[in-house]
Amino acid sequence: MQGAHHKREVRTIEPHGFCSGVSAALHKAFGALGDHGGAVYCLHELVHNETVVRDFELRGMKFVESLDDVPHGATVVFSAHGVSPAVRRAAEMRALHVVDATCPFVARVHRTVAAAAERGVPVVVIGNAKHAEVVGVAGETGDSGRVAVVRTVADVAGIPFDESSEVVVVSQTTLSADEVADVAAALKSRFPKASFSPSSEVCNATRDRQRAVREFAKANPGAGVLVLGSANSSNTRRLAEIAEAEGAKAWRAGNMDELSAIDFGPTEVLGVTSGASTPESFLDQAVAFAAKA
Repeated sequence: MQGAHHKREVRTIEPHGFCSGVSAALHKAFGALGDHGGAVYCLHELVHNETVVRDFELRGMKFVESLDDVPHGATVVFSAHGVSPAVRRAAEMRALHVVDATCPFVARVHRTVAAAAERGVPVVVIGNAKHAEVVGVAGETGDSGRVAVVRTVADVAGIPFDESSEVVVVSQTTLSADEVADVAAALKSRFPKASFSPSSEVCNATRDRQRAVREFAKANPGAGVLVLGSANSSNTRRLAEIAEAEGAKAWRAGNMDELSAIDFGPTEVLGVTSGASTPESFLDQAVAFAAKA
């Protein structure tokens, strides 16, 4: 039990924090603020992290949910999650100066879907239908009848495509790699001609962080895992779920208020990791706090 004579051991799980796609998006967004006089707008959250968004708001960036809220001719940043071709056309119609911060892994998925659409091949997206990334990717088909979004193995049975036809499968980049593999196997079983590519897998950064959490939990029975990141961050939530699936006690915190409310109880070994859009400064704060909590 934790007591006066006990100090909790806090270990940082590597890798953690910003992935290359997030780092690139932040760099482009900072550049947009520096290059353009007048207001700079961002369509949706640049990345799913409240601290990052608040920091950009303090620097003068305006976050909007629709291009209708961006004045004609203004500068708009497209978030790391990407947008559909319809949004790009709308930006052109409004003569907006676009700074495209789409993650390269997400852009690769867009290209795969656009190529399938050009050939008239239906597309299955493994992901959350309401997630900004999936909305943008699905929009590449230009026809809602040519795309199906599935989240679970059970969803596969409801796909309205001909089972003998070719289908192209892609995935949201921030899901659990194991979940995606299970859904992909079900798709392969139902659609023997389904084609898979790197675009049907989670991105490397997501997979590497998930593997690290799984290995930590397996190697440290009875340990806890603290995942730092916002509640609306898909990859952050997956890290906590994976820790729990491996038998670890898991907590998520997106800011110091949420972290302060956590009772770590008698946890003697605590692994700390962070989602792909969580600043390193918060991880440093959290490690220091958890050692004393």
